[in-house]
Amino acid sequence: HVQLVESGGGSVQAGGSLRLSCHYYGPALVANCIGWFRQVPGKEREGVAAIDTAGMPTYTYSVKDRFTISKDNVKNTLYLQMTSLKLEDSAMYYCAADPRELAVVAGTPLADHWGQGTQVTVSS
Repeated sequence: HVQLVESGGGSVQAGGSLRLSCHYYGPALVANCIGWFRQVPGKEREGVAAIDTAGMPTYTYSVKDRFTISKDNVKNTLYLQMTSLKLEDSAMYYCAADPRELAVVAGTPLADHWGQGTQVTVSS
């Protein structure tokens, strides 16, 4: 049974930084692709960044060079370091895990396992 618990969201001014964490509970994290999605009310959930089972990161274009995804397999924790935050980064951020790349890395929200979400609010 997989459980994901996010933390680290909050309110920040534009240009600021936040680090999100997602603790993974369950069988071998290395066997899963794991990543971050975000969603604003009225819009579809979109992929932000992900790490595949080989440890390769991918990013959606809008966050490249601003966000960094990383994973600690010993601590079973996924991180998302967000810098140069923009108003449009405001969203509920969700952690997702699934052994299938298509379900996480491709940016399509098809993962079997999701966290409860953590809110990020960027203000001017």
